Amino acid sequence: MVDLLAHAYGPNIRLFDDPFLTTLLARIGHPDVNTAELPTLVRSGYQRLLHEVLATEFPRTSQRHPTRMTAQEPGAVAAGEMLCRQTKLVICSVIRAGMLPAQACYEAAVQVLPPENVRLDTLNMSRETAADGRVVGVRLDGSKLGGSVEDAVVLLPDPMGATGSTVCRAVDVYHSLSGGGPRALCAMHLMVTPEAVQRVACAHPEVRVFAGRLDRGLSSERALASQPGTHPDEERGLNDVHYIVPGAGGMGELLTNSWV
Repeated sequence: MVDLLAHAYGPNIRLFDDPFLTTLLARIGHPDVNTAELPTLVRSGYQRLLHEVLATEFPRTSQRHPTRMTAQEPGAVAAGEMLCRQTKLVICSVIRAGMLPAQACYEAAVQVLPPENVRLDTLNMSRETAADGRVVGVRLDGSKLGGSVEDAVVLLPDPMGATGSTVCRAVDVYHSLSGGGPRALCAMHLMVTPEAVQRVACAHPEVRVFAGRLDRGLSSERALASQPGTHPDEERGLNDVHYIVPGAGGMGELLTNSWV
């Protein structure tokens, strides 16, 4: 299991303290990384996150599977506690920055789970901004949902957890579906701010938040010298136009090469 950063945000907030991810995220945000290199780095980050999320949130069952040696040695079976193959997994692809992370999670998930039990939904969400550039909400333009999420594990891969509005809106959508509720709702961020953590925890305390890095670079010196969450009113990771500091600087634009 990965090491987690100690904090005071509550048990459903899981901030990684992982040397591989820390190094990878530094590379992802480096100004030398371009649109050709970034997708591969983001895929690696989300594969690492997915392994941890499935290990902690997915039910397990005792299983026995044959190997290529079983024909020669009947006792040659792989046995142990494994991911439950009957549990459904739903991955939400939020159009723009969330598309590649969701696809990476889907491709990694079907390596270990039956493809018929893994679903990839699409939510077409975009930021609503004021005249001064501040994010004031999330607009839901369209979606493609496969149906009920009853007893499923639902993943919400959103690389930059800035304001928390994307996750909150997506959770609202899934709660509005007919049928029973999901087994678990998991937000998956490469980077997340205190503002997003606090918003999601307040609006949807049932959501488990997983993040590769907590970004609170604009916090007070007292907050930065303390365990995260100790002085929440003094923590800040967003600048005045809601970009993350230190962050990665326009990941959505880089992933889609939106300047062309």
